[in-house]
Amino acid sequence: MQICMDWRAVKFDWNKARAFLVTAEEGSLSAAARALGMAQPTLGRQVDGLEQELGIALFERVGRGLTLTPSGIELLAHVREMGAAAGRVSLSALGQSQALEGNISISASETYAAVLLPPIVTRLREAEPGIQVEIVVANHASNLLRREADIAIRNFRPTEPDLVAKKVGTADAVLYATPDYLRRLGYPATPYDLRHASFVNMDRSGGMIKGLNSLGLGLTEANFPILTESYIVMWELVKQGAAIGILDALIGDAEPGVVRVLPDLEPLTFPIWLVAHRDVTTSRRIRRVYDFLADALHR
Repeated sequence: MQICMDWRAVKFDWNKARAFLVTAEEGSLSAAARALGMAQPTLGRQVDGLEQELGIALFERVGRGLTLTPSGIELLAHVREMGAAAGRVSLSALGQSQALEGNISISASETYAAVLLPPIVTRLREAEPGIQVEIVVANHASNLLRREADIAIRNFRPTEPDLVAKKVGTADAVLYATPDYLRRLGYPATPYDLRHASFVNMDRSGGMIKGLNSLGLGLTEANFPILTESYIVMWELVKQGAAIGILDALIGDAEPGVVRVLPDLEPLTFPIWLVAHRDVTTSRRIRRVYDFLADALHR
């Protein structure tokens, strides 16, 4: 049965509509809260508020997730159109701005946000005190088309035609452990010596195991007894001697409490890309920060 309702006649808060949109696309309040960088109770109140304003139920609970009601499905198409239009307006307005002062958001993974960006942002603020910086911590790729960030630091080249990207270098991912952990392993000297070692797994899909095995390690799932999606948690586990972890060598080599595992082992290499939406690169402020980051991150 088709639901006939003129959604255009209903006035509601865009923040609530965006909360509904991201929740529908992520499938749960917890995932949507992570994507938006807000507390789950706050997000839940926004979705509840939209349902109350419209007088309809938008979601039904299925296990730990949510599924759209027929009304929610119909509304979703309209809200997606609103989101796309709002994004275009915002990007266009920002792109026309020639003011150097103002806000800018930079998206980066946990380790880059915690280790690489603070000294860079400190220098940026000294050079341009009128620019206020927000660091968006996201291990997933922030959606620049939705303005989740103005600039993103990524380890892959974007494919979206509306994004511009500059490769600022490459990074070596190296295995690390504490000296005490290596002593307990008998001071491994060859990949075969790691057959009984424990690693911190960062990838549920098995991509990390596949990547390490491409270096000739011959690991199985039994070698990965610890799983976390947080790089900060992984690194703390490594520093506590719980297992072996892999990290950008520029960060790992600076930690005095750990050493490289099999120093002669070929590292995994990955690119470092600086990404922004094409429309915002005409903004004086965005261009200034983009060029500053490109110079600071260059390897």
